[in-house]
Parts: sequence; C-alpha cells; structure tokens
Amino acid sequence: MSAVRTVLGDVPPADLGVCDAHDHLFFGSPRLPGQELRSVAAARAELAAFRDQGGGAVVQWTPYGLGRRVADLPPLSRETGVHVVAATGLHQAVHYDEETLAGLRSRLAEVFVSELTEGIGTSGVRAGLVKVAGGFHALDAHARWTMTAAAEAHHATGATITVHLERGTGALDVLDLLCGRLGVPPDRVVLGHLNRSPDLVVHRQAAEYGCYLAFDGPSLAHHATDWRMPDAVRALADAGFGDRLLLGADTTTTAAARSLDGGPGMPYLLRRVRPRLAHAVGEELVGRILTENPGRAFGTEWRRAVR
Repeated sequence: MSAVRTVLGDVPPADLGVCDAHDHLFFGSPRLPGQELRSVAAARAELAAFRDQGGGAVVQWTPYGLGRRVADLPPLSRETGVHVVAATGLHQAVHYDEETLAGLRSRLAEVFVSELTEGIGTSGVRAGLVKVAGGFHALDAHARWTMTAAAEAHHATGATITVHLERGTGALDVLDLLCGRLGVPPDRVVLGHLNRSPDLVVHRQAAEYGCYLAFDGPSLAHHATDWRMPDAVRALADAGFGDRLLLGADTTTTAAARSLDGGPGMPYLLRRVRPRLAHAVGEELVGRILTENPGRAFGTEWRRAVR
C-alpha cells in the first residue's frame, strides 16, 4: 500500500489535505550567514499560520547537514495538527565543508537508506524523501555523485527523489541521468523551481518524461515565479499534465519567514498564490494540485532495504 512517510509515521496519501509540497521549517547554510531558520517558536508559528489558511501538510526539503532539527519536528506536527515530511539527501557542494563531504564519500547511499528506513541520527524520525541538487544549466561531479546515491536509495526503498534545479535550469540533464542512466521511474522524481526558468518548451519536455514539476517560492524581482507562473501552469494543464504539478512556498531564510521578519512565509501560498492561480486556471485544478498530486508524488510503496 502506498503511504506518505511523515515525522509521526506513515499515513495514507489522502490524509495529507492541502499540501505545501516544498518548504523549510529549519534551514541553515554558510552561503546564507545570519539568515538561518533555527527558531522552534517561529516554526510553530509558520505551521499554525499555514493551518489557519487551510493547510494540512508541509514537505520539508532540508537535507543532511543543513540544520534539519528533526527531533523538533514531531512535537511541532502534533501541536499544530499539520503533517510534516522530513528529508534525507545532500545539497550542492557549496553548502558543506570538505570534511563533511569527505566523511560521506564512500557511504552516501547507505546514509540515505538508513535515514529513510531507520531514522535520522538518534531521533528515530524517518525521512520521507531524498533531496539532491543540480547546477546552473549543468551537472557537475558532485551532482552526479549525489544523484547516483539517491537513485541507489530509491531502488532500495522506493523513496521519491526531489531535485533543486539551480535557477530552474538543467531539468532535462537531471532526467536523463536519474530516469535514463540510473533507472529511476519518472513518477518518483520531483523537479523543483521550474518557475525560475519560464521556458515553456522545457517544462513540456520535462512533463513528457512523467515526472512531477514543482512551482515553488514567492517571486524575487529577478525570478518569474509570480507573474509567469499562471501561464506556465495553464500551458501544462492544457497539454494534459495537470496531474503532474505541485506548489510550494520554499521559505529558506529569516527574511522570507512570516513569523520572523514579516515576510510572506508559508501562508502566502494559500493566501495569495492559490487565489491568483485559481483566477487563471480554475479552483478545481488548483485544488487537485494542492491535494491529490502531492499524495501521489510522495506516496510510496515502501520497501525495506536489503542489508
């Protein structure tokens, strides 16, 4: 049976409710000094505000070594009544020091599998997906290493692989590697940040693989998220790919968090993005994108890894 692996245990996909398919309650990187999301109180406020807008589930894409605070996730989920999904995986090399990467060099897939099936550290909290990252219009050696390990973890467990696309680029190279050479079924892959590169032809080509396409994060001035997203979603829906679309808020810094710096935060997805998108493509489609699609994207027929 398919199940979404949340921090409180496996649940039926239909139980997620309205889902923020890509976000971060906790996140910290040396690339963003002073912008770390570390506050439990702030995370609680974000989840509560999201719930008050009708939200039912949040998928946290924060991977290994970037401040996941997994032990804090179960009580936050219980207190707010919002399902939370945690991640294993590894981001781009620039987010880590050499010592950390060296320590993972020969055992990355093993770490992913362990965090998916046994738990993250001593927390007992199991991850529900593997998050990796591409580069700007290319895949470097680090990306190929992490994606190879993610594919091994998928084959051992069935877990979904989510991919940070740098500025929304490199989608086809990622799919050629993961789904082509490494044999991951396309419906087990979620591509993030398609909104940041509003190339409708590439969007269509990626959708034709059969993967999920995530449009995630409120717009920055140099991003296309808000003002071109409705056109991109409409084009994909008109081409028959409405069942492959996901939406997320992707809160990664204190400046973006509603409860810390007065930013848009998680509630923005339902307070502003949802009605604007519904105006363009209809409430029925947006409702399916927020409820049915995440359940299929993250619902997994979990396999126990063979040791």
